[in-house]
Amino acid sequence: MSATKWSLDPTHSELQFKVKHLMITNVTGQFGGLTGEIESENEDFKNTKITFSADVNTINTSNEQRDTHLKSADFFDGATFPELKFVSDSFNAGDGKVTGDLTIKDVTKSVTLNVEYSGTNTDPWGNLKAGFSIEGKINRTDFGLTWNAALETGGVLVSEDVKISAEVQFVKQA
Repeated sequence: MSATKWSLDPTHSELQFKVKHLMITNVTGQFGGLTGEIESENEDFKNTKITFSADVNTINTSNEQRDTHLKSADFFDGATFPELKFVSDSFNAGDGKVTGDLTIKDVTKSVTLNVEYSGTNTDPWGNLKAGFSIEGKINRTDFGLTWNAALETGGVLVSEDVKISAEVQFVKQA
């Protein structure tokens, strides 16, 4: 049986993150420039390989000064490492988990994320699409994103924990 390929539909997909600021509220951001592919042995997404990337320089937290700082060498170093990548090791849609290698900057670590397979549907133009909701948490310092500032009252400006959330659609390729 030949593998079925699915390509990410970037106009119907999003990748967001949340990180605690001043230890009291979350700041939300997102990445654009999303690309991805699923290679599946069958229509139920068992034994599936997923590759996904985002353009670091499209980061948007609704604050230009903060976005510029996040793109700098203090954080993502977008000039040197313009892309973050994820390549799955294992994924079966029914398991609710995907494990794989996440690369940020020049650091690659294995992560496990929760996945909800929302099913497939055909759009008005006859394209078969598959939808997934993905959530998880990483420690940003594990990936070399270590910049921080101590607060006078104790604690730090930016939490080490980062919540990841994605809503993605993939289009079956002919």
